[in-house]
Amino acid sequence: MTLAVGDQIPQVTLKTMGEKGPENLAMADLCAGKKVVLFAVPGAFTPTCSAAHLPGYVVNSDEIKAKGVDAIVCLSVNDAFVMNAWGEGQNATEIIMAADGNGEFTKAMGLEMDGSGFGLGTRSSRYSLVAEDGKITILNLEKGGAFEVSSAEAILAAL
Repeated sequence: MTLAVGDQIPQVTLKTMGEKGPENLAMADLCAGKKVVLFAVPGAFTPTCSAAHLPGYVVNSDEIKAKGVDAIVCLSVNDAFVMNAWGEGQNATEIIMAADGNGEFTKAMGLEMDGSGFGLGTRSSRYSLVAEDGKITILNLEKGGAFEVSSAEAILAAL
């Protein structure tokens, strides 16, 4: 079952890259008392994700934060090393590059995608959301293969 507006964001621990290696990122702690934008992509370094999705959030991060957003999170079913390298390559200094390596957050959201036809295995569908104090207030789900409603521009318009 896919989560919806009004539901609590999954209380899953993701990974980010710290100075000494991968570190825990507890979604409960990140979202507590804050407004968070999270966007999920099928894979780091993949064409649409690298050419449009992440770059849109990099370019618009200041405007998004000016709307009262405390944190912007990019999530993918990849490991923290890959997410860190991708973030560095995209100059995503204002974005938390979150690894959902085991797909636990993605499964809890109900937004798994079968990418096995492309050699990707189970990945996340493309979407964006806003969570306020851990409660989903905006959820933009893309249709298979599309990139229309989960962009940084769409989030800006919704905020």
